[in-house]
Amino acid sequence: MSKLRDNLARALNPRVVAVVGDKRAMGYHWLRNMSTFQGKLYSVQIDPAEVAGIEELGVANYPSLADVPDEIDYVLCAVPRNVAPRIIAGCAAKGVAGVALFTSGFAETGEAEGARLQAEIGRIAREAALALIGPNCMGLYHPKLGVRQSAEQPAGEAGPVGFVSQSGTHAINFALTGAAQGVRISTSVSMGNAEVLDVPDYVDYLAFDAQTEVIAMYVEGVKDGRRFLDALRRACETKPVVVWKGGATEAGARATASHTASLATSNAVWDAAVRQAGAIAAETLDDTLDVLKALLGCKPATGRGMGLMAMTGGQSVVITDAFVRAGLEVPLLTAASYERLAEFFNIIGGSYRNPLDMGGTIGFGGHSEHLDRLLEILDADERVDAIAMELASGFMARRWQADPASLDSLLDLLAAHRERSAKPFLTILHPGHVEEVTALARSRVTERGLPVFHSFERAARALAKAIDYWRGRNGVD
Repeated sequence: MSKLRDNLARALNPRVVAVVGDKRAMGYHWLRNMSTFQGKLYSVQIDPAEVAGIEELGVANYPSLADVPDEIDYVLCAVPRNVAPRIIAGCAAKGVAGVALFTSGFAETGEAEGARLQAEIGRIAREAALALIGPNCMGLYHPKLGVRQSAEQPAGEAGPVGFVSQSGTHAINFALTGAAQGVRISTSVSMGNAEVLDVPDYVDYLAFDAQTEVIAMYVEGVKDGRRFLDALRRACETKPVVVWKGGATEAGARATASHTASLATSNAVWDAAVRQAGAIAAETLDDTLDVLKALLGCKPATGRGMGLMAMTGGQSVVITDAFVRAGLEVPLLTAASYERLAEFFNIIGGSYRNPLDMGGTIGFGGHSEHLDRLLEILDADERVDAIAMELASGFMARRWQADPASLDSLLDLLAAHRERSAKPFLTILHPGHVEEVTALARSRVTERGLPVFHSFERAARALAKAIDYWRGRNGVD
């Protein structure tokens, strides 16, 4: 097992990569994905009609893995399923560390021949301690090294999130959607049918990976529940883990068998087991990303008292409902806070109870002096454990469009507050009638390292889950 673990680590950090079976009909999909790879890249293709096109990409082609003049760390294989055993045997003979098998048509089909072929490639890989990823998967994404599952994925900069997925689509979408929201990946694995390596193997690796601060996963089912929970528990002792479960409904559970040949698990049993292990359960891609934003962008906290800041009275009501429904609290502030607020707060068209209806006080341009005072008062209030602020795109988006410097000034102030405060701080920017402006503003907020959410409900749910996690880590009932 130790040799298999060593080979997995070597495959996840490759210096030499070979792509087997790429062809013009696929647009040389895999070789183009690997065009950003920082190490040595080779092609293996026996069809002479394909060689010229491969060489036009600047990639050396060889008729077999044995002919490649380097030790190979990682192979991406895209060949018909009946050819797969021969390629896996070639990987074993060459001393390859790991191979991802893009090929589908194995156990997930329910056919005897597919199951037989999957068992055969599994046997060959196990005997050689070859780190077989898949089959029926998209393989690895390592942005710092430029190893990609899709040519759309960013390369060159590593993030803090390790991601394990039984779905190739979800692995790619997580990377792309996450990058747009400031959630960047350290290492991502699309694992497919998991014939040799299963979720626990990747979780154990990521738990001790120095680049990975938080682990997230999309899981439809596991083969060994006890082993999965043990690995999950070990990982949760070192860093937060977010688990997105697919197949949560009865119909969805049926679909898992034909997708990755996974065994479904009762949703109630699954949720209880995840909580007992100390992990955070998520329900959707958006939910997963939101929780990660709260974990990475907000300071850790165990208290549930919220200081809420909205731009109008109506928004003050619904932001309060959202955070209370998520299990958080919106207390009255201390008398000292109210005394300080009374010195400057404009009560015409506003309220400083909590939530703060602050539009009339800071103005819809965000009067910096008053906003800074509001943040400082909430930060000093002993009843406030975390602060959430609406950025009010409906009122301010046009101003930001006409005067981009006004947004820069606002973000300078908010970023400075986040740095000096020990309390979680998050922002909300709703999609609005000028969504193209709002989307641009949201990206600017993200660039400043501030967590920004699309709705009060999403912000509240994510922060509540993060706080529950930190309460568990710190033994708070």
